[in-house]
Amino acid sequence: MKNDNLIEGKVWRFGKNIDTDLIIAARYLNTTDEKILASHLMEDARSGFANMVNSGDIIVADENFGCGSSREHAPIAIKAAGINVVIAPYFARIFYRNAFNTGLLALELKEVDKIKENDILSIDVKSGIITNKTTNKTYHFNPIPEFILKLLESGGLMQYAVVNKAI
Repeated sequence: MKNDNLIEGKVWRFGKNIDTDLIIAARYLNTTDEKILASHLMEDARSGFANMVNSGDIIVADENFGCGSSREHAPIAIKAAGINVVIAPYFARIFYRNAFNTGLLALELKEVDKIKENDILSIDVKSGIITNKTTNKTYHFNPIPEFILKLLESGGLMQYAVVNKAI
């Protein structure tokens, strides 16, 4: 996440109950290479997705994104593909925590049904405002606590610990 706390990108839409096996299939969990994981992102949910997504894009999904196993590979693959943020009405709790731990921003927003594929969003993380530049609609989410922003700006929990000499 950029230090300026402003994110802008194109939306890719997914439905409800996108589990971690759809995010990154179990057959690819024999590697921790982020580039390889990113190259297989969402391939069972949308064939060829990894080749279509661009750095800075945003995933918007319906409820229960990241359900299933607790694998950290899922948010790692998303982040490695260049996606800055995932937005959903709510996330599976383990995925939600793993996202922040790996440096991926996960925002809960009830009004995701009003956001369409290819819309352009501008997200002010500090103020808790999402502006849909395509429709000129504005949405509010609960601002991210300062300590979580520091985790995100560091690139995740491990990088934060290294920078702050906690390990």
